[in-house]
Amino acid sequence: MEMSKPIDFLPIIFQMVVAVGFVVTTMFVTHKIGPKRATSDKLTPFESGIEVIGNARTPMSIKYFLVAILFVLFDVEVIFMYPWAVNFKELGNQGMIEMFIFMATLLLGFIYVIKKGALDWD
Repeated sequence: MEMSKPIDFLPIIFQMVVAVGFVVTTMFVTHKIGPKRATSDKLTPFESGIEVIGNARTPMSIKYFLVAILFVLFDVEVIFMYPWAVNFKELGNQGMIEMFIFMATLLLGFIYVIKKGALDWD
């Protein structure tokens, strides 16, 4: 098996230099030759084609953020179950016990969230 030499990486380094050079050159040229007219329309806030109405600092219920954070938390927990399910036979009893501990911890967290009333929308 042949070892890689530094000269073998020369095409990659050349491509990176060309790519960065193209980006820097394009940004510099467009900044220098582009129009610079600051009109009132250009200086107004723009969000998805909708005119801004009211103040962006309007209070919002924390429940929306709490539900979003809880969703992400429990969704990430489910992602950890996929590799376990794929390697179920290879992990054996030890893997089963570890998954039961993991699921018990997850269930305790969910019970805590329910007891605290985090999902009550009264």
